[in-house]
Amino acid sequence: MHLEFSFIIPVYNRPEEIRELLQSFNDLQTGLKYEIVIVEDGSKETSKAVADSFSNYLNISYFFKENTGPGDSRNFGMKHAKGNYFIILDSDCILPEHYLNEVNENLKTVYVDCYGGPDAAHASFTPLQKAIDFTMTSFITTGGIRGNKNSVDKFQPRSFNMGLSKKAFLASGGFGLIHPGEDPDLSIRLWDLGFETKLIPKAFVYHKRRISWRKFYEQVTKFGMVRPILNQWHPQTKKITYWFPTLFALGLLTSVVLFFIGFKWPLVMYTLYFVVAFFLALLKTKSIKVSLLAVWAIIIQFFGYGYGFMKSHLVLNIFQKEPQIYFSELFFKQK
Repeated sequence: MHLEFSFIIPVYNRPEEIRELLQSFNDLQTGLKYEIVIVEDGSKETSKAVADSFSNYLNISYFFKENTGPGDSRNFGMKHAKGNYFIILDSDCILPEHYLNEVNENLKTVYVDCYGGPDAAHASFTPLQKAIDFTMTSFITTGGIRGNKNSVDKFQPRSFNMGLSKKAFLASGGFGLIHPGEDPDLSIRLWDLGFETKLIPKAFVYHKRRISWRKFYEQVTKFGMVRPILNQWHPQTKKITYWFPTLFALGLLTSVVLFFIGFKWPLVMYTLYFVVAFFLALLKTKSIKVSLLAVWAIIIQFFGYGYGFMKSHLVLNIFQKEPQIYFSELFFKQK
């Protein structure tokens, strides 16, 4: 099968991110032809001028539409793309120069209709960005589900770095209107349709994550809230492991209380875990500051996700509320 690639990039009020991403396209070491489809999702601060400034060097199609969320914007881009294999990126990513060649060679060797790639921290990233990158990708925190070939789960590509064939897009209808969670929802529906997914380990992107501690907490809390909704939609995917962040957070709070009444060992075990996490981060980042920040990021991640998961589970399964009504902030409305 001859692959014709179309990069699909939704953007919302982030022209400088698009500039960095398009510059990395300029640096791609490839002889392959491809197009870039930028979908402006109702932005007030548009990327049109930035896209135009690269139009003499790159094959760019630019579209502006009303704000309907990233999932619907990706679908819009795929409907207007000319290729037969779509590569979906977030606007806060930067491509390494080998990216497209790696994808092409891997798909030629073992073809699948949907792949995902890992994310990595670029040397230019801030200590906070590097710490959160470690927390989101380490086996000791997430089980490696975002980019580890030894992941504890069947691999679910994430939409910041994801490939999808035109055939799979047409069969599945693409992304839904939930956000976050639209990418695992699509992966599960693709499996139900008989399509295969896989990880391409070397097809990584530098995922910038312009983020603060508050935004990170809000993000992981939403991740936790979404999972019980996905479990309700796709009950065959339920796993006890989704409870681990909630149990971890409750256990840490309990161990602190027990420490003050004379039972020290539970808190000692948690301390040992954080020490191991610190040294793993140090091994990866070579920075004491980043490693200390990574420990704090792990705590935020477990408490945010754990709280969101428990709240959503109770609302959906105990109080029998409709997710689209009770968690309306997680759903975009199609216009």
